[in-house]
Amino acid sequence: MTDKKNVNGDLQYLSVDAPAGNAVLNDPASQAAWAAKRMIWVPHEEQGFVAACIKQDSEDEVVVQLVDCGKTLSFHRDDVQKMNPPKYNRIEDMAELTCLNEASVLHNLKERYYSGLIYTYSGLFCVVINPYKKLPIYTDKIIELYKGKKRHEMPPHVYAITDSAYRNMLMDREDQSILCTGESGAGKTENTKKVIQYLAAIAASTKHQKTSQSFEDQAELELQLLKANPILEAFGNAKTVKNDNSSRFVSFISQLLHLALSAV
Repeated sequence: MTDKKNVNGDLQYLSVDAPAGNAVLNDPASQAAWAAKRMIWVPHEEQGFVAACIKQDSEDEVVVQLVDCGKTLSFHRDDVQKMNPPKYNRIEDMAELTCLNEASVLHNLKERYYSGLIYTYSGLFCVVINPYKKLPIYTDKIIELYKGKKRHEMPPHVYAITDSAYRNMLMDREDQSILCTGESGAGKTENTKKVIQYLAAIAASTKHQKTSQSFEDQAELELQLLKANPILEAFGNAKTVKNDNSSRFVSFISQLLHLALSAV
């Protein structure tokens, strides 16, 4: 996990401190004790999956005891899923999970979300869960922290994805693409705006270094790019069950981003 103490708490909504008992969790004896419990995930009608420990098992069936209520149930072996050791709780990149399955992915995302962490990596992808509230993770100070940093050096963020694409564009001299996909209300449009915000900020700062452009002009460039989206949205957004302001023209936004970057 990223050590947020190194940046004076600026990343408190993006990373978590290592658990106080992390040394205990990594102790071989503690790991052996956890493994002896034979913890697994079993399907649940309301919660999707819940934790359980195996009491008996055969070739096709396992008898388990639910952790939360102590109830004993039996499941077909194909219906249960392996659980990761506690040291992987709230991991930043789910590609590092020892047991990569649906239950473990959902558990990790839930634990991070309940800790206020909406960004999680999954290999080359970045999973974002809509917080349905404003978070102080899109400030100019946060942008500065992500500038020029490698992905593993900072907590998961759309800024890290954007910076990587920007640096690859400069080094390889090739067009780059960032695909924001998800259901209505997932936050595609908002994260697209954050991509534009970050690109405008770092591109303008680079231009400032080369031509001594004023900070006022730099801020104006970023403001113009960010204001373009709401104007165009007014012509095509629609109300859906999950979103009162759902975008209906994703490809058009893609063209706008291309034109905006060409101007920069």
